[in-house]
Amino acid sequence: MDFSLLLVVAVLVTGVIWLLDIAVLRRRRGAPEAGSRPPGETTHGDSSGVKEPWYVDYSRSFFPVLLIVLLLRSFVVEPFQIPSSSMEPTLDVGDFIVVSKFAYGLRLPVLDTKIVDTGEPERGDIMVFRFPGDESVNFIKRVIGLPGDSVRYQNKQLYINGEPVQKVLIESGVGEQQARDLYRENLDGVEHMIFNNPGYPGPQMDQVTVPPGHYFMMGDNRDDSNDSRYWGFVPEHDIVGRAFAVWMHWDGGLPDFTQARLLH
Repeated sequence: MDFSLLLVVAVLVTGVIWLLDIAVLRRRRGAPEAGSRPPGETTHGDSSGVKEPWYVDYSRSFFPVLLIVLLLRSFVVEPFQIPSSSMEPTLDVGDFIVVSKFAYGLRLPVLDTKIVDTGEPERGDIMVFRFPGDESVNFIKRVIGLPGDSVRYQNKQLYINGEPVQKVLIESGVGEQQARDLYRENLDGVEHMIFNNPGYPGPQMDQVTVPPGHYFMMGDNRDDSNDSRYWGFVPEHDIVGRAFAVWMHWDGGLPDFTQARLLH
């Protein structure tokens, strides 16, 4: 279900009903002109004392709220929940994140047409995008390759433009179910943690070149991430926004706000 489309339709319907009532329906109900009502007289409905139809009452009440939600969600921020472990250790299953909708340009809701250019993805950003194979599904990964970059992944080592990306082992045997190695990776000055599973050979990828207007994405859980190594590049028009904060964690119990943090 496309929530953006439903929200746009709800705003249009309630807005049209409200405006139609102001322009036409109120007069047909015999409403007097504004200010002609006796001082101090109150009633449920419009200022005429004539009870409003239920659909007008609901539209007048909900339209401003729906409009504010639509504007915030389309042009400012949008919340998402992390459903998988592909971005561990940076993001855990059950993390609720906030995504900036204006970091990479303002886009029209539903149409996703960019109307204002405010910036481009940078290497190391955590980005939410629509999965190229099914645009109804949102994915979250880290930006690895920019347009024109060459990317290679061999023996758990990432190479960008022929140079190995620096990573330093922090701890071995992390986790109870599977022993993973924790590394600190430096991606153009963006330092973040990644997991490698020493007991799993992982994917091997020969060098590819990122085409214009596309991005190469990878999860921080390098051996357990369905990303560009498997299905290719993310086109610019599928970008949703940049994830910049975790505001809550919820794993089925009580919400945990102590894990709120900024992302990098």
